[in-house]
Amino acid sequence: MAKNEAAGGTVKVRLVKGLRGSQAKHRLSVKALGLNKLNDVRELKDSPQVRGLINKVHYLVRVEE
Repeated sequence: MAKNEAAGGTVKVRLVKGLRGSQAKHRLSVKALGLNKLNDVRELKDSPQVRGLINKVHYLVRVEE
């Protein structure tokens, strides 16, 4: 966490796997992260809520720090 705080408290998230065949709740979590298409990247504020969404869909996204 100290590394994220030094970088302005943000985390980059990339959608690396398609949503086809995934659970509906997981698709909603990806949408809540602001990711729509494959290889979309969003820089989000590092918070427990965002980390929880990332952990839920860890098999669909990659965290780039």
